[in-house]
Amino acid sequence: MSDYKEFGFGNEEPIYGWKYLRNTLLSLLNKADNLCILDLGCGNGYFVNYLLSQGFNAYGIDASKQGIAIANGVNPGRFFVQDLADTQLPEEIRNLPFDTIISTEVIEHLYNPAAFVDFCKNILSKNNGQLILSTPYHGYLKNLTLSIFNKWDFHTHPSVCGGHIKFWSKETLSRLLKDSGFNVVAFRGCGRIPYLWKSMIIKSKLGNPQFKS
Repeated sequence: MSDYKEFGFGNEEPIYGWKYLRNTLLSLLNKADNLCILDLGCGNGYFVNYLLSQGFNAYGIDASKQGIAIANGVNPGRFFVQDLADTQLPEEIRNLPFDTIISTEVIEHLYNPAAFVDFCKNILSKNNGQLILSTPYHGYLKNLTLSIFNKWDFHTHPSVCGGHIKFWSKETLSRLLKDSGFNVVAFRGCGRIPYLWKSMIIKSKLGNPQFKS
């Protein structure tokens, strides 16, 4: 299990400034198509609690007992502890008809991202669902800028426990999703100016090949 304290979250919005992701994520959702949402790696439950306040039906899971305790303090019964090494959801939500999975700033921490995406696919397969992932953005211009200004050591923080071990571009994350049977339908860059984005969001669907930039 992860140590929740290392991420610096309280019981409100995460301190690293989550609104640049929140508003973009919300623009990719609607109540007609996203009837039952799972936030995988929900942290302190901030986004699930926000979705609930906006009238969405949402649940959250996270490896941190501390984070889930904070989340359940706001909306009890919506949050559950889950280690990503498990292959099934917690029993309390195992049979819910999740048609949407959202996972924000998680996949860059995982040794086996393909297994993670397959886990999401297994949850969604009965509902022809949507998978929405956010992760720090990496592309040619941003990587070049980091190199020119000698910022890679600061950016990657190799000594940080629980830091990033994967660095995704639009192309590499899209390929991972396609190889697992998803079709990418939307891409959004978030934070800073274009092509120097802090993060990117990729929305994908099972059984829908149409792409929207």
